Amino acid sequence: MKLRRAIGPVVAAAMVATTGYGIEAVRADDRVPVPLGPGDVTIRLGIEHSRFDVDEIRVVAGTRVRFVVDNTDPIAHELIVGDAAVHARHQAGNHPSHPPVPGEVSVDANAQAVTTFRFGEPGRVEFACHLPGHYDFGMRGTVVVLPADER
Repeated sequence: MKLRRAIGPVVAAAMVATTGYGIEAVRADDRVPVPLGPGDVTIRLGIEHSRFDVDEIRVVAGTRVRFVVDNTDPIAHELIVGDAAVHARHQAGNHPSHPPVPGEVSVDANAQAVTTFRFGEPGRVEFACHLPGHYDFGMRGTVVVLPADER
């Protein structure tokens, strides 16, 4: 029985490492989330009822994340990833859609969209939807970027 409990988290971590899918693995010893990366990883980020299904993601500095955004709402949303200046610009704007650039993508109702973003330096990076009222409703989260040696 002990072997089965120890193998479960190891298999889950291996699946994330080899496929790049998932939000984060969990260490078997202490149930602490293991940050994704470094390298290229894919995160599926769902939207339902004008909320992201995750409010915190942990990655290692230098990780390039491919965000696959699944919007199951009957209204459009966006995913904006970046520093305070990026979010200030989008907060002040009223753009219903964005051209695909790294860290910025519009997602139509009941649709899927993809963007990538490279997390360079350790710190905290916000992701959010800035369509009117969505940010204030709570449609935002944080990517915690950890130094590679803390992995």
